[in-house]
Amino acid sequence: MTQDAQGLPITAASDAVAAVYDDVIEGFLKYRADVAQRLKAALALDPTMPMGLVLQGVFVMLAYNAALVPRARDSAASAARHAGTDRERAHAAALMCWTDGDLEGALGAWEAIMAAHPRDILAFRLHHFCAFWLGRSGQMLRAVDAVAPHWSAAVPGYGSMLACRCFANEEAGNYQVAEEAGRAAVTLDPGDLWATHGVAHIMEMQGRRGEGIAWLKTLEPHWEGGSNLLHHLWWHRAMYHLERGEHAEVLGLYDRGFRNQGSALLQAMPDLYIDVQNAASMLFRLQRHGVDVGDRWVELADKAEARIGDCLSTFTLPHWMMALAATGRSQAASRMLDAMRDAATQPDTIAPILRDAAIPVCEAVLAHAQGDHARAVAAMRPAIGVMHRMGGSHAQQDVLEQLFLDAAMKAGAQDDARMLLERVAGRHPVPPERRVGYAEAAGLIPH
Repeated sequence: MTQDAQGLPITAASDAVAAVYDDVIEGFLKYRADVAQRLKAALALDPTMPMGLVLQGVFVMLAYNAALVPRARDSAASAARHAGTDRERAHAAALMCWTDGDLEGALGAWEAIMAAHPRDILAFRLHHFCAFWLGRSGQMLRAVDAVAPHWSAAVPGYGSMLACRCFANEEAGNYQVAEEAGRAAVTLDPGDLWATHGVAHIMEMQGRRGEGIAWLKTLEPHWEGGSNLLHHLWWHRAMYHLERGEHAEVLGLYDRGFRNQGSALLQAMPDLYIDVQNAASMLFRLQRHGVDVGDRWVELADKAEARIGDCLSTFTLPHWMMALAATGRSQAASRMLDAMRDAATQPDTIAPILRDAAIPVCEAVLAHAQGDHARAVAAMRPAIGVMHRMGGSHAQQDVLEQLFLDAAMKAGAQDDARMLLERVAGRHPVPPERRVGYAEAAGLIPH
């Protein structure tokens, strides 16, 4: 039987097909924009290749678009029919769990694959992705620690394992371990976007703003051919400039970088969840600082209305709501909340996350925009301790913490403002006094 680049048996028509499959995996790991074309080429050579069919479904699920899920389910069923090994059957089963909304089942299946095959880079990477978007940094880190002893620089994909080790440790607060792993991955490949991203997170958390800007500017020449993760890297750079009060530079990065309406990446996927998060969270922050953002909310609100009822990406929901609220679309906002409440009754992994976190946070977003700050505080207060379950990094969740703080200050809810300041002071290495979104409140509220 043929083998993949990591030495695992794989059902394929020939060694040449397996080599093309390896090229698809590399494109996936390295966030290349042409990865779908690479997969199309692989399936043209071998339409029944089980792992190719798994990837076909995986790429659909990675978009977090509910309308596309039936296509992924068909791919999972086809992969199961053609699977030639237990590992391939397990991958098909994990994908089917994912399409059914059973994220617990999918994570468990990938963990079982990794236990038997610690060099299965696809199981490892998908586990990393889904655990992150469920806010489970500990589960991410345990997976990294379990497989890392089985990897070395001699194994293709090692840099991507290091990049995941970097990000998992960063989210767990192990910054020295994280930075060593991230820099090692970038040394192996300066175009490793996930490793570059992990180190950018460390610098964000540690308040190393000038260093972060230089880190991203220095590596940017190596990003050609990258996917939408490029937008998120530009968002990170804008976050550094925001902390320095350089609002014109932030808006420039918004328009020419992470929300460039003329870019091929944005035109291909104009409502991709991570791009929406980047854009809405930055516009919200800018408005908090009195910056006129013009009509930039409008196109986001249009897309938000079109996606009402799609609750797959729970962390994206407050960002959609920000756009609806900022443009005064109260009826659409109400329809969105009704759809979320309906989705919260379903027997899947995200239902309790919607109920406990996403719905109250979205209610708070709407109330805040409508000037009812006391209602925003009351709605969001029970969710503060569990909203990490929506996923998103510490840097991304920060916008929700800022929203609660702003509402508490405007509502005169000093105890709630103090609680939030204590929370961020305990979780973030940089004290609130040195963070632009918190400094004013920290100067007014003893904590």
